Amino acid sequence: MPKNLTEFDDLLDLVLDPVLWVVTARCGDEQSGLIATFVQKASLVPALPRMVAAIARHHYTWSLIENSQSFALHLVGETRLDWVDRFGLHSGRTSDKFAGLPTRRGTTGSPLLEDALLWVECRVEASLDTGDRTIYLAEVVSVGTGPDDRPLRLKRMLELLPEHQRSELQRMTANDITLDTAAIETWRAGKRNPGRSE
Repeated sequence: MPKNLTEFDDLLDLVLDPVLWVVTARCGDEQSGLIATFVQKASLVPALPRMVAAIARHHYTWSLIENSQSFALHLVGETRLDWVDRFGLHSGRTSDKFAGLPTRRGTTGSPLLEDALLWVECRVEASLDTGDRTIYLAEVVSVGTGPDDRPLRLKRMLELLPEHQRSELQRMTANDITLDTAAIETWRAGKRNPGRSE
C-alpha cells in the first residue's frame, strides 16, 4: 500500500510499465519528435480507429502538432534504444533529430520512421488542454509495420540505458516536473477563478 503520492506514482509506473513511443510532427519545413508513454488506442470500431496521445506543452513537437493538427506515433523496439537518446535527451529546437535515420513523409506530412515496430499516422479530431499537457484525440489515417522486435517498456529502458544517459534523463525529468507543476497549478487556479485574467 503506497504511503504517499510519490510512492503511488512509482507503483503506477511499476504496475503499468508503459511502452515507449516516438511522436513525430511536421509543419512547413520544421519537423521534430519526442518520446512519449501516454499513448492509447481510443476506439472499439475497427473501421474507425482512433488514438489518444498526451504531449507536454513546453516541447517543440507540441507546437508542430498544434500548427499542423497531425502527428505520427512509432512503437519503439528494444533494439532501438538509441531513439531514447535521439528523441528523448535532445531538443528539436537545437538539433536535427532525424539526421541519418531512414524516414519518409506520410500522408499528413508527418515524418515516418521506417525502423519502428509499428507506425500510426494521425490527424487531430479534438484536444483537451490540461495545463501541463494537451491530450489529443486523433483519427488514424494510415498504419504500417517494420522489423520484428519486442516493444521497449519503461522499466526495461531504465535497465538498458547507460548510466550517463540515465542520469541525464533523471535531470530532465526533474526539470519537467518543475515546469509541469507550475502549469498544472496555473491551470487549476484558472478553473477555480474563471473570471480572473492571467
